Amino acid sequence: MITPSLLTATTALSALARAGMEHMVVAPGSRSAPVAYAAAAAQESGALRVHVRIDERAAAFTALGISRSTGRPAAVLTTSGTAVGNLLPAVMEASHSGVPLVALTADRPPELRGTGANQTTFQPGVFEAFVRAQVDLVPDDQNPAAETLDRALAAAGGSRTTAPGPVHLNLGLRDPLYPWTEEDHVFLRNWAVELAAELAENRPARIAHPWSVFDESLVRDSPDIATGGLPRDIGTTVREHNVRGGGIAAPSGENHGKRTSTPDGVRAVVMAGDGAGPGTARFAAEAGLPLLAEPSSNARFGTSAVHSYQNVLELDLVDQVDTVVLIGRPTLSRHVANLLRRKDVRVLAVRPGPVAWFEEGRRDEEVVSSFHEVLDLIGPVRKGWFETWEAAGVAAGDALRTQTNFLPALTGLHVAHAVWDACAADGAVLVAGSSNPIRDLDLVALPGDPVAVVANRGVSGIDGTVATAHGVGLGTGRPVRVFLGDLTFLHDAGGLLMGHGEEVPDVQLVVLNDNGGGIFGKLEHGAVAQDERYTNTVERFFGTPHQVSLPDLCAAYAVEYSRADTAIELAALFAAPLRGRRVIEVPIDRAGLREFHQGIREAAQDAARQFLAKHPAGE
Repeated sequence: MITPSLLTATTALSALARAGMEHMVVAPGSRSAPVAYAAAAAQESGALRVHVRIDERAAAFTALGISRSTGRPAAVLTTSGTAVGNLLPAVMEASHSGVPLVALTADRPPELRGTGANQTTFQPGVFEAFVRAQVDLVPDDQNPAAETLDRALAAAGGSRTTAPGPVHLNLGLRDPLYPWTEEDHVFLRNWAVELAAELAENRPARIAHPWSVFDESLVRDSPDIATGGLPRDIGTTVREHNVRGGGIAAPSGENHGKRTSTPDGVRAVVMAGDGAGPGTARFAAEAGLPLLAEPSSNARFGTSAVHSYQNVLELDLVDQVDTVVLIGRPTLSRHVANLLRRKDVRVLAVRPGPVAWFEEGRRDEEVVSSFHEVLDLIGPVRKGWFETWEAAGVAAGDALRTQTNFLPALTGLHVAHAVWDACAADGAVLVAGSSNPIRDLDLVALPGDPVAVVANRGVSGIDGTVATAHGVGLGTGRPVRVFLGDLTFLHDAGGLLMGHGEEVPDVQLVVLNDNGGGIFGKLEHGAVAQDERYTNTVERFFGTPHQVSLPDLCAAYAVEYSRADTAIELAALFAAPLRGRRVIEVPIDRAGLREFHQGIREAAQDAARQFLAKHPAGE
């Protein structure tokens, strides 16, 4: 007789593999041991790739990075008790991002629950608000169990009414929890070999595309695909724009497909939020509309992306907007949120299927399923509309960079610009940390060559960024460059911990170290801090300065360390091949950050206003 816990484990892993899972992340534990033994056998046969992480939270975000960057379910395995609770942040992010993460949790069997048994809590339903399906499985009969698992895993891919997202498989496992008879050993080996042979014949397709509203891959393996994972035929020719008497290179093309413009045509903009996808850039070029693309939209390239669009949104020009074509989820700007709430603006939301982050009826908008519908609805574009936005953006961006380059020391904007350009040059996937880094990218990243970007914008937390990046590297097989702040890095420093012999992705972590939480200085708290009654309070509770030595921390985790104090040093580090794991610390000063950003915004907006005063929209 085969040990029942091993039958449960192999049934669960078979169902996951047949649902498309290729990677699994295991956190050690005793109650989950039967699944770990089955996973080891599956890895040996080539059926699965298995990764081990000591910290359950890091394991969960590693699986999240794998799943998000591949569109396939990736499971994270934990033992019972508090280990399960450590998965919650990643499950929340997966839920709001539409990522098919699988929380595979071991539990005591029903007869031990509620008896005071060690390491036992209420695991069924613990993720109820965030998962697409949940199963509490104690399979005495494997056939009904397999059917139940198949139904639950199908929910991870979404449906006509539900977006893709995480599922929770809770496995009640009885002793013994290990293979202890010769029959068990033979069973595990034969099961794994047969599963590998089955998958070799029929490897399931991915079940989700959480990086894009449409079914477009983030990174594809094809000779027709450029280094950044996007089609080669996207134009990136350069045209010089005469703005304020100077020239700045901006991406442009001939736009043969641009639609007819008329003096009284629509005054629309395309807003590409997180996950909009590369098709959005192609649509904006075809429609002849200005494209406002966040970095993690994966649409920030091509002929229509507006430079420094955040500054243009603060001009009177935005009052003329009558239509917004919304793709993806914008999360970086209050100005965008205000535009979407305006009563005089028509919002056409392009959603071919349900999304995880929006409830119908919560905002006044028209939902359409394709870009073709948008073209039919908006009609001709106002003459000169795109050209006005394009030139205003160039003027603002030119002034912003000029103002920034007056400073003798590096700033977050310098580093963001260098990181973006490095990824465009070497094809590394960019993982953007929350808080200031992704906003710095939004201000200065030039829409030239496409860059593949992943960011945890579902709930926009700083937790799990390091582990997510490792997961992206494991899932895509591509080098990964991470741009993150010091607090984000320290919050997930455990994500660096890897056991001996584990598969190590190529990950470069560029840590913008301002010794605390610089973003709060740019928010209302920065103004409060100017009142001496609250200066110390804001610094302690929001600035949160620390004295962590990053070289020592990296040495403890056996990660290479470098420091860049100048743009030349940073460029030299980026010029080297991205191999192995390295932290690049870039120290900056957050004192005066609020005033600095106010100054560059004023310079950028003044330059754009001067241009618009001479060249009003439509003229």
